[in-house]
Amino acid sequence: MATDVDKRSGSLTGLTETEAQEFHAIFVKSFMIFVGVAVVAHFLVWLWRPWL
Repeated sequence: MATDVDKRSGSLTGLTETEAQEFHAIFVKSFMIFVGVAVVAHFLVWLWRPWL
């Protein structure tokens, strides 16, 4: 019978497959929010002082 320790031994991060997928989903969502904020900020600065 496999325990949590046995399942984690094959991973470099120590996460199970389910934990890794959950972390990845949260990471992707937060990265997309960051990119969205950056795009809005760049657009607002461009409206204020166009660089092209």
